[in-house]
Amino acid sequence: MSDVGAASRAAAPHLKTSLPGPKAKAIIERDGRVVSPSYTRDYPLVIARGEGATVEDVDGNLFLDCTAGIAVTATGHSHPEVVSAIIEQARKFLHMSGTDFYYELQARLGEELSAIAPMKGPHRSFFGNSGTEAVEAALKLAKYYTKRHNIIAFLGAFHGRSMGSLSATASKVTQRKGFAPFVPGTYHAPFADCYRCPVNLTPDSCAAECLDFIEHQLFVHLVSPDEVAAVLVEPIQGEGGYIVPPDVFLQRLRALTSKHGILLIADEVQSGMGRTGKMFAIEHVGVEPDIVAIAKGIASGLPLGIATAPATVMSWPPGTHASTFGGNPVACAAALTTIRLLRDSLMKNAETVGAHMLAGTKALMEKHPIVGDVRGRGLMIGIELVRDRGTKERATTERNALVQECFRRGLLVLGAGRNAIRLSPPLVLTTKQADTAIEILDRALAAIGQ
Repeated sequence: MSDVGAASRAAAPHLKTSLPGPKAKAIIERDGRVVSPSYTRDYPLVIARGEGATVEDVDGNLFLDCTAGIAVTATGHSHPEVVSAIIEQARKFLHMSGTDFYYELQARLGEELSAIAPMKGPHRSFFGNSGTEAVEAALKLAKYYTKRHNIIAFLGAFHGRSMGSLSATASKVTQRKGFAPFVPGTYHAPFADCYRCPVNLTPDSCAAECLDFIEHQLFVHLVSPDEVAAVLVEPIQGEGGYIVPPDVFLQRLRALTSKHGILLIADEVQSGMGRTGKMFAIEHVGVEPDIVAIAKGIASGLPLGIATAPATVMSWPPGTHASTFGGNPVACAAALTTIRLLRDSLMKNAETVGAHMLAGTKALMEKHPIVGDVRGRGLMIGIELVRDRGTKERATTERNALVQECFRRGLLVLGAGRNAIRLSPPLVLTTKQADTAIEILDRALAAIGQ
């Protein structure tokens, strides 16, 4: 971005061409001929470079990024300290497979993870390459440790696309269609969505009655609790709509799992690494999981997925589970710098700027009846669109139109669930940039309402 200058970056968004521009069009055409069509590209952004919370495309258009590459670039695009750590390590060695050999970076990262893990230690960590690998490791570990074979997950959940995590995923049917049979022994229960309560209660009277489904239905009719290895839950549902459950939901879930000797796995792939103003979202409710799955923001954009558990749980023998590329030394170097930056300032920034952005986004409800609900923690904010606030009819096409309208105005956002958008910017976002994003959302909402 050196050619656009600091003043232009501060003024982002700034659009120079129609979208997509000519260079972007050419690349998209090439991509269409050789890249899998299974990818979900919501709009024709072709990035050339990024810095902080700003993205420049190949035609020189500047965008304000409220996606962070799907909640990945926690420290902002190409944070100079992360880049320096990557370069320094790359000059030493790129790979030596931490599953067969040793290097100090992997041990040091394990120590740092033990220091921030949301449960009592000492801990051990398994290193993979992605969120779905972190979840797969957590599921395998739970089954191995408990000697049980069943898993309970939640409707609306997204845990990944490899077969174990996909079996637990219940977000969109298109993610599952054509891939059966799934891993047997995977069950689903309602998630505590207070805006659309699955048991028709109101938030002020909620005691997480939706969890009664597990005790009174699953454990009575389908699976014995002493054969359930783990309950897998997102402390805040991500792909499902950025749904923040009431604190009592996770608290009751912890009590239920403890009662039956079931492990609680927190999938913090999207909600973790400072995004909510705490290192892990589950810390907001005072619940300690048995295993935590970590990815996305952990290495500021380099591929890294981790399952962390108490050493007493992660006690499987050599050869039980491994990954050739997991814990790559360059990714470990990026992760160590990322954790330091989060601790030093960015986690606090997510808390303060997130509170400001949440208040500003909620204010949009006064002007735009299509906004049915706004929820979030830190810089993890969901906006749900409805055609009628009384009936809560989902505004699905309108949500898609809003994503496109924001793009045309230089703001990058993504959908979540059937009718919500997610705001998950880099944690370096400033209050001024948050205000710019809200102003664009305001104008975009007005445009789709015409």
